[in-house]
Amino acid sequence: MPDEKHHLGLCSKYRFPDLDPRDAASLLGSRVDSLEFFKMSVPTAPEQPADEVENQIKPPDPRPGTPPEYSSHFIPGPPGPALPPPVGYPGGLPVGYYGPQQPGTFPLYLPSSGTHPIQYQPGKYPVPQSSAPVAWMPVPTPMPNCPPGLEYLAQLDNIHVLQHFEPLEMITHFETNNRYDIKNNLGQMVYFVAEDTDDYTRNAYRTLRPFVLRVTDCLGQEIMTLQRPFRCTCCCFCCPSARQELEVQCPPGVTIGFVAEHWNLCRAVYSIQNEKKEDMMGVRGPCSTYGCGSDSVFEVKSLDGVSSIGSITRKWNGMLSTMSDADHFEIHFPLDLDVKMKAMIFGACFLIDFMYFESSPPQRSSPHHD
Repeated sequence: MPDEKHHLGLCSKYRFPDLDPRDAASLLGSRVDSLEFFKMSVPTAPEQPADEVENQIKPPDPRPGTPPEYSSHFIPGPPGPALPPPVGYPGGLPVGYYGPQQPGTFPLYLPSSGTHPIQYQPGKYPVPQSSAPVAWMPVPTPMPNCPPGLEYLAQLDNIHVLQHFEPLEMITHFETNNRYDIKNNLGQMVYFVAEDTDDYTRNAYRTLRPFVLRVTDCLGQEIMTLQRPFRCTCCCFCCPSARQELEVQCPPGVTIGFVAEHWNLCRAVYSIQNEKKEDMMGVRGPCSTYGCGSDSVFEVKSLDGVSSIGSITRKWNGMLSTMSDADHFEIHFPLDLDVKMKAMIFGACFLIDFMYFESSPPQRSSPHHD
């Protein structure tokens, strides 16, 4: 019988193990619709009102700050697959760019705090390069009978004085404050020297200007001051009032000596004096201080001129020496020389630089300057 076979198949399909298939078929009867019966036997979800169905279909409000309204029958599923970052942006998009996984509306402002680093598009903006750290000579221990700050010189027998190159000064002829790096043979910074002169004095008197040089250590503390007073050059060169002089103070305010110029027809001659202006050593320069193509050596000698104590050498730097006043000096002195005399030879280097190797003003000419 077709209906009976049909009922038997349905009973076997929906698993009625306790009933005999023929008993189940007779129980159903031919007048009962098999489809309606089995619909009633399968559990179904209760009918929901129309307003709840609309809430389930309605998408959440995408506006930021408004929490989405979920139905009580909503069961969140597992998170979807994460979208890979675009090519060229490791770790995600930069601040200010929004992808499909982010809200479709843009915020009105970006956070100004430093918690969110600014990222730039690769290849479009230059990467800031940190300047190389300056290597300073290790700070020595204090020494007895040594002015504070001169302990560095007590450990050295030669130093290098490197003047900073100023391209703007070379182009505009506007004189700027000189700056120098003082280094040892290992290239370590020992001191930094900076000129402290006003603009009018520098550009009105040029190489004849009075100046103040401040010598600082690695901590930025001023450990030495070099002062040059103004000397009128209109008088006869043999007049004492026309001779150049440099005062060395260490620590600042305490004079330890002077560097005094002596008149000479052929060469540069100086005397290194103590705080009482007593001659201690002499400095003799070459007959020609132009030094075109070679070094200019200023010898430091004893008072009798027989013993050689040290030297102040202006190194030849090729075309740079002729085009600018960025000079390089090398100072030699005995390791066991009194540290105050080392400081005096160090100070004499700057007076020599201003008198013979600073660029002269274009409208003037002097036999003492190149």
